[in-house]
Amino acid sequence: MERKHELNNKKVLVVGLAKSGFAAAKVLVKYGANVIVNDMKELEKNQEAKELINQGVEVHCGSHPLSLLDKPIDFIVKNPGIPYTNPLIDAALEKEIPVFTEVELVSYLTDAEIIGITGSNGKTTTTTLVGLMMENNPKKPIVAGNIGTVLCEVADQTDVDDILVAELSSFQLMGVQSFKPHIGVLLNIFDAHLDYHGTREAYGKAKARLFMNQTEEDFCIFNADDQEVIALVENMKSKKVPFSTKQTLPKGACLNEGFVTFNDERIIAIDEIVLPGEHSLENILAATAAAKIAGADTNQIINVLKTFSGVEHRLQYVDTVEGVKFYNDSKATNILATQKAISAFNQPLILLAGGLDRGNDFDDLIPYLINTKALITFGETAPKLIKTAKEAGIKVIEHVDNVEKAVPVAYECSVSGDVVLLSPACASWDQYPSFEQRGDMFIEAVHKLR
Repeated sequence: MERKHELNNKKVLVVGLAKSGFAAAKVLVKYGANVIVNDMKELEKNQEAKELINQGVEVHCGSHPLSLLDKPIDFIVKNPGIPYTNPLIDAALEKEIPVFTEVELVSYLTDAEIIGITGSNGKTTTTTLVGLMMENNPKKPIVAGNIGTVLCEVADQTDVDDILVAELSSFQLMGVQSFKPHIGVLLNIFDAHLDYHGTREAYGKAKARLFMNQTEEDFCIFNADDQEVIALVENMKSKKVPFSTKQTLPKGACLNEGFVTFNDERIIAIDEIVLPGEHSLENILAATAAAKIAGADTNQIINVLKTFSGVEHRLQYVDTVEGVKFYNDSKATNILATQKAISAFNQPLILLAGGLDRGNDFDDLIPYLINTKALITFGETAPKLIKTAKEAGIKVIEHVDNVEKAVPVAYECSVSGDVVLLSPACASWDQYPSFEQRGDMFIEAVHKLR
């Protein structure tokens, strides 16, 4: 049941603005909460803070003073990127002040049915697929969350006739208490964001919070090929719906005799699917299961799988220049994502990789570099990637300043029939504020080749 009235007169501290904190603050003010905002960015350069001040909100910029906790606070809404080790957040938890992310506000704002999707890799593709599959349905699909649109802002504009399709990160899910999707999807668990969570166990538990409030009336769609995922969902109360690319399942989604099937219903022949890469089948199975449970028309699912060729920045085809194909996979911010991207191609490959150094090496890439004829690297991890390339026997290795300069160098190394793939295996934050901007710079550089 919608609980907007419960926000009235709540004393809420919003820590960290950017998109999510700004949206949360505006929603809270709209429904009568007494909001204080705290952001590290200096006020002079902080347009969001200035806008909130103009709305009468108390704003503190430039630091995270512990004195903010001297006032009574019902709960804190924390930007997902701020770690729990932040002194202000740590002190709040010591005082037993609840710390949420903006996702928790969704439970106050809407009665719309929710499909929540998480996992280490494939979230954006799966979320996009579900949104497309749910079109032409009595319930209008609205896609939001970690995919780029702030979830609480969108949820505030929905009603019971909508269905909210939400991509959710581990950062977001750590800060939920009552949030509950009717359908939850856990794609996979791999090493990711361990600098934030500390351990893989803590990371997995954060992902599993997606299901913690579900009841027997809800659905838990999970990867039956991933033992860690199986263990995480074992004790959930909701109806379990497995998917598998390796097993033939009596119930759930799987591959059977060359077809994608759901509960023994043949949906589409695998060779009719246009999305490249074997790894994409995992996302397709999960999306099909979620869409079918939510009431999607099978013909709509088939149409989507025959036409959908990928999301922006995820194995996105950019252009062909003199027979050389360019693909933008800037969203590959970890090694596993790059492994899967490389595996999608059988042609000679020129790989563009590098970015933020999180302390890991790249030896796990070596078995996947068989068809890689050249590596063009940039960013903090360039020395590590060069070492990996030499161990893999790659003959052409170049170090450049950034993605923009990598593109013409890669083109010079190429011949007709080659693929140039931006798949960095690293986050972008050493050089770019987001993987989206990194991918946009790649696309712009490719177009300049003409």
